[in-house]
Amino acid sequence: MHCASLGEFEQGRPILEALRKKEPGKKMVISFFSPSGYEVKKDYPGADYVFYLPPDSKKNARIFVDAINPRLVIWVKYDYWYYYLQELKEKNIPNLLVSAIFLPDQAFFKWYGGLYRRMLANFTHIFVQHVDSKNLLSDIDLVDQVSVIGDTRFDRVIEIAGEFEPLPIAEDFCKNHPVIVAGSTWEEDEEELDHFANSRPDIRFIIAPHEVDQPHLKEIENLFQRSIRYSALENKTTHANDRSDKIMRHQRKGPLSAAADPNVLIVDNIGLLSRLYRYGTIAYVGGGFGDDGVHNVLEAAVYGRPVVYGPVIEKYVEALDLVECGGGIVIDSAIEAESVFNRLLSNQEEYALHCEASKNYVYSKRGATDLVIHYIQENRLLTNW
Repeated sequence: MHCASLGEFEQGRPILEALRKKEPGKKMVISFFSPSGYEVKKDYPGADYVFYLPPDSKKNARIFVDAINPRLVIWVKYDYWYYYLQELKEKNIPNLLVSAIFLPDQAFFKWYGGLYRRMLANFTHIFVQHVDSKNLLSDIDLVDQVSVIGDTRFDRVIEIAGEFEPLPIAEDFCKNHPVIVAGSTWEEDEEELDHFANSRPDIRFIIAPHEVDQPHLKEIENLFQRSIRYSALENKTTHANDRSDKIMRHQRKGPLSAAADPNVLIVDNIGLLSRLYRYGTIAYVGGGFGDDGVHNVLEAAVYGRPVVYGPVIEKYVEALDLVECGGGIVIDSAIEAESVFNRLLSNQEEYALHCEASKNYVYSKRGATDLVIHYIQENRLLTNW
């Protein structure tokens, strides 16, 4: 299974683990393009080998494919490598693309896109998320090898929610307060939230930034007046009280009185966000004020929470769908964010409707993984294993 980065790995993971259950004695190999995927998952126990995919060339593709000798290859969502796809086609190795999305402005559908169209033709089958993608592919004569199955990410977030493991540090920080969990935030997002957090010490905020480098963490501490880092609370639970008090005072912005307890928890590590959303009364998903757009809204919606995000969502089907069904709320400014938060926290009837819409949306979209596995079995792609 090839993944561009960590997000694509999580998208393909349900398929890989379903295959592992059906064929427990077979070797599983994962390749990555991005260090953000490889470095986090290089020790993933569900795979026998994890590699970077060597640079795309005819020689590298031949050597790599010959060395692994795969019986089935799965590409997750995108990241098309011309020589690898060609090598797999020439060797008649089943080659699937899953959870793909196609848009009219992509090179596949332009007059100059011949090379890109040839790459798509090398796939044995393409599983797309929605009908619009299938229609675009039919316009370039890819019809029989295309199926609409939805997105395997829904299966993954449902699995994560079902296997939820508590985070005692987060539980202790939140206690019985209303909580806003802001995940995958950038500077633009944090600047939309700081005034509200600084003016509402009765609310707990969990900020899980997309980047956890020290300069960014210090910028967040400067924005949020009553903040403490997750690592400081970890130290508090494992060190003597005098040592932990010093760490807490050091992590806060400026000297605080005993009554000014932190109301903002800054998560200074990675890998916890999908569980942290469970503690939110409201979820805020970052990225919607940047050029690249909003991050993964499904990790929050699966817990049945109102999901708030910025306006850059046009390329993200699930974010658009979530707004349409009532689970998602788009905000354009800090003032609007505060208005939405206050309304949701004070109007229980409206709040409940948003919660129900979010959860219903996610669970109504489950099942893409089963459809991919069914195709593999129906077409006997595992029989030569």
